[in-house]
Amino acid sequence: MTRILVTGGAGFIGSRFVRHLLDTRPGVRVTVLDKLAYSGVAANLDPVADRPGYRFVRGDICDPAVVAEVMAGQDAVVHLAAESHVDRSITGADAFVRTNLTGTQVLLDAALRARIGRFLQVSTDEVYGSIAAGAWTEEQPLAPNSPYAASKAGADLLALAQHRTHGLDVVVTRCSNNYGPYQFPEKLIPLFTTRLLAGRPVPLYGDGRNVRDWLHVSDHCRALALVLDGGRAGEVYHVGGGTELSNRELTGLLLAATGTDWSLVRRVPDRKGHDLRYALDGGKLRRELGFEPTVRFEAGLAATVDWYREHPSWWQPLLERAALA
Repeated sequence: MTRILVTGGAGFIGSRFVRHLLDTRPGVRVTVLDKLAYSGVAANLDPVADRPGYRFVRGDICDPAVVAEVMAGQDAVVHLAAESHVDRSITGADAFVRTNLTGTQVLLDAALRARIGRFLQVSTDEVYGSIAAGAWTEEQPLAPNSPYAASKAGADLLALAQHRTHGLDVVVTRCSNNYGPYQFPEKLIPLFTTRLLAGRPVPLYGDGRNVRDWLHVSDHCRALALVLDGGRAGEVYHVGGGTELSNRELTGLLLAATGTDWSLVRRVPDRKGHDLRYALDGGKLRRELGFEPTVRFEAGLAATVDWYREHPSWWQPLLERAALA
């Protein structure tokens, strides 16, 4: 596959994946479709702006005309465009329904008409709800608890239905919490890091016992490339990082990394419907495609904090953008 359309390619994971494709696949032609909403940052793609084979199109995945134009001639679609911030979905779900459901269906319909060779639907562990012990396999029934998670679960089902009904070559990935450079500063690690670096307090939900598994964005992008090439049509693959931490434990690590202390931590009321724990069984991806995470969390977190420390000109303007969105 040499012609690949990446939706949401100016976002955190999308831009990293675009850079990965252009760095590792000689001759690849990558088209990015992104409407540059508040969390889409054009500068994330500056490192590849002059690369041969790269094309950027500003547009909305809910616009059938734009989607049809960029879909023509592609070999594959990697669908990363999404509204993804849980808190925002709780206060207003309309944008999540529009982008994550309607937008996905517009893309699927266009992919079918254009006879696309592969459609990779990139999703999240949040579609399963919460798990007290053990880890989910890909056969776990979906039980989302937030509007964001429900919209992603619906998008996954739409994609798989397109495969079963019309024969479109669809593969779905579901990943654990990502972290790394260029993550928009409203998610936990960049939010806490940027606030602590500025000597500002950070909000810790509830008692901080909520547990998440952490996956470095570069490992996630390697997994996406493996599934794009070798995943079986109609299948779901889990991409986990293998590092489970409570939010309180993670906060302690970020305090240490920024040279601050617990005096800057403010307990805030817990999020509505806050899932206690997520955990993915990544055995299927390991057995079939040989994937293993390579970035140790301690090293990855230290490098991420250093990146935010060294790039205030990137994240400071985005704090105002997030507040206004």
